[in-house]
Amino acid sequence: MEAENHTILSQFFLLGISEDPELQAILFRLFLSMYLVTVLGNLLIILAISSDSHLHTPMYFFLCNLSLIDICFISTIIPKMLVNIHAHSKEISYLECLTQVYLFMIFVRMDNVLLTIMAHDRFGVICCPLKYTVIVISQLCVLLVLISWILMFWFSLILTLLVGRSDALIDIIFLYVSTALLVVFPVAGILYSYSQIVSSLMKMSSSVSKYKEFFTCGSDLCVVSLLYGTGLGVYLSSAVAHCSQRSTIASVMYTLVTPMLNPFVYSLRNKDENRALGSLLSRATSCL
Repeated sequence: MEAENHTILSQFFLLGISEDPELQAILFRLFLSMYLVTVLGNLLIILAISSDSHLHTPMYFFLCNLSLIDICFISTIIPKMLVNIHAHSKEISYLECLTQVYLFMIFVRMDNVLLTIMAHDRFGVICCPLKYTVIVISQLCVLLVLISWILMFWFSLILTLLVGRSDALIDIIFLYVSTALLVVFPVAGILYSYSQIVSSLMKMSSSVSKYKEFFTCGSDLCVVSLLYGTGLGVYLSSAVAHCSQRSTIASVMYTLVTPMLNPFVYSLRNKDENRALGSLLSRATSCL
């Protein structure tokens, strides 16, 4: 019998952004600041919506869930990155890597699904207002989000287990199917919804109502553009540029900058959200 060599991977080494010790310290402070701003900003949105009864509507319910997903999404990647930068280490165990991949896929896919649901929600409010008030109730909104979470948990688990097995053919097939179901179809649904929304708004006679709805939809479109724009940047930088540093920078933009900007996009462009945030902060100040 011939002897066989079996190599079992127990850990991976991350590429990192820079080897310069001085730049490492700057990056640590920068990423920590951005992480804290992201968590605080999204947490304020959740608290403001939860504390204001006027914002207990489907649109703000979905926005609240989007903020929660952004907190979870960024917390999957950044804390480990900060620990590695501070410890001057690039190691990550095999189990940690699979866990990180699993959680990352859940929250990325939930972002896609939730933005699609929000686009259809705005479509129903503007294009089918009478049917919307009858069909869309709070129980339906909770059910939609709950089903989405359950599906993403199982879908991501299957894909993670397939990655662990390293069966290339099955991985590729499942990857194409998941990309079609969770990227192509949602993007098509979002584009269709907003095209119908724009068409309906252009037919409105009231300029005040038209401006208000354009303003609200503008926030959603900004967030959609940020998510898919940076995601496309990650794909193009890795597929075309063949430069690890450019790909890393694009990935940082996707995982850190997008969740950080979402609270600013919604709070700056939404008067109701601004009012709720102001009320929340004033109550917090009075308690102190």
